[in-house]
Amino acid sequence: MESGPAQQLYIKEKKMNEEKEKAAFICVKDTIDGAYPSLVLGINAARQGMESKIFYSFMGLNMVLAGGADRAKFFPPGVMGAIPGMSTIATGMMKKKIDKANIPSLAELQEVAQLEGVELIACKMTVDMMEIDESKLADGVTVWTAEDFLKYAKDAKICLFT
Repeated sequence: MESGPAQQLYIKEKKMNEEKEKAAFICVKDTIDGAYPSLVLGINAARQGMESKIFYSFMGLNMVLAGGADRAKFFPPGVMGAIPGMSTIATGMMKKKIDKANIPSLAELQEVAQLEGVELIACKMTVDMMEIDESKLADGVTVWTAEDFLKYAKDAKICLFT
């Protein structure tokens, strides 16, 4: 059976109306190594045609404050991380490695994520607990309760705590 233009249009409309698979990521860290995974995974989920959302809670919320991604630091593991000033040195070294590898900065990745349809979401409880004025959130960031996120996440094919 050949498919004519009407059949092809029907199939195209049916595919467009099908619900997208969902991906949900939770970010609770405001460090370079804590924030990259959720953004990279969120962007790649969107590129695979999934509806993708990143839920920022506790310290991760700092990442979606205006300018927050630019303030992220890297703390070396173990004893090295406890040495005063070491995080500043390690952050500079890590940013040089990221730049040398042609990896976008966290701020650039957040912009890419939003352009590709990834929704960045701030946790309402954390916003309230930290007494953050919602106007201080980066452009495009929405605020959800934990219940809102769980309603979304329960139907997600992928749900990761990064």
